[in-house]
Amino acid sequence: MRGAGAAAGALELLAGPCVLESEDLALEVAQGLKERLAHLGGAVSVVFKGSFDKANRSSIDGYRGPGMERGLAILERVKKEHALPVVTDFHLPSQADEVASVADVLQVPAFLCRQTDMVSGGAEACRRRGGRLNVKKGQFVSPGEAANIVAKALPFLPRERVMLTERGHCFGYNNLVVDMASFQVMGGLGVTTVFDATHSVQLPGGLGKETGGKREQIGVLARAAAAAGADALFVEVHPRVHEARSDAATALPLDGVGPLVEGVLRVREAVR
Repeated sequence: MRGAGAAAGALELLAGPCVLESEDLALEVAQGLKERLAHLGGAVSVVFKGSFDKANRSSIDGYRGPGMERGLAILERVKKEHALPVVTDFHLPSQADEVASVADVLQVPAFLCRQTDMVSGGAEACRRRGGRLNVKKGQFVSPGEAANIVAKALPFLPRERVMLTERGHCFGYNNLVVDMASFQVMGGLGVTTVFDATHSVQLPGGLGKETGGKREQIGVLARAAAAAGADALFVEVHPRVHEARSDAATALPLDGVGPLVEGVLRVREAVR
């Protein structure tokens, strides 16, 4: 069933480039993820991530992506050639069904998490297509308020097919802070909790026309989230981070995926 998540006990990893820059890059990253995590066997379950449109760029000049038609075609090829499920954002309720026809996980961007038509429309599309809904909890929404997000999805999806992602909370200008207690609060809603380890280290708008970040903090926050009970991990990765066309300051180098996941798995095991 497409709606099923990771196998029992496995860490679900949503990983890939921030934006789909090209078909070749998407295939390179998908292959790279499989190669770098192969030694972990069934301990990790990969979902390939790539956005066809980044509608919330800091600057009007920022690269947005290939668009929905081309982007979904790229994701289809990743699924076919690498046998990986895929996750991608949608930005309008009218896009939900078409995106859910390809994406195994349909994602609501953080800035749209309170839009009822986005959450309900996405959940309804996932019900029809057999997928799951991942809602990025906005930087302006408390963990307790996330109950309202879940309530908008439940008329269409069971709780086990709803995911909530923590990606930090606004703390003054150009800074985010992660409340690790959010995993206990959101997990109490009966949904899958996800930690977005790369967006959480952003400095939004910190470079003026670009987002800055603290890449060196990705690992420590990911391990902390695992200790706090996060069910799944989200990371944006790129084989050449200096060339990334979106969120270059926080993208994890592809070669860093293995060590990051190994560290998270060790913490999960210790907590158990």
